[in-house]
Amino acid sequence: MAPDDDQLDRIFSALSDRTRRAMLERLRPGPRSAGDLAEGFTLSQPTVSKHLKVLEGAGLIRRERDGTRIYSVLAIDPLVRAAIFVSQFEQVVDARLDRLAALVESPRDPRGEQR
Repeated sequence: MAPDDDQLDRIFSALSDRTRRAMLERLRPGPRSAGDLAEGFTLSQPTVSKHLKVLEGAGLIRRERDGTRIYSVLAIDPLVRAAIFVSQFEQVVDARLDRLAALVESPRDPRGEQR
């Protein structure tokens, strides 16, 4: 497996968890502390730390220190890599949706068969 594949595996694995996706959403406006990211979840501090380590390991966040406080910052590059990978399938999906639309829109006789 190529190093690129390993990174994509880590990215998609990190994105597969709804809590981590919610944490990434909370980072969209800017840096947040672990406490800010954990707000609203019923998670222990060790669980929050594990989620943040997974996101950091996937390269989706980076940690920055401001005095004694540590903030998480959204890293865009890995999200772009994942989007590029997924976009490769856009043409296939569009073609299938076009075929489906053609089937749905095609006239049918009373027996349900296409004309």
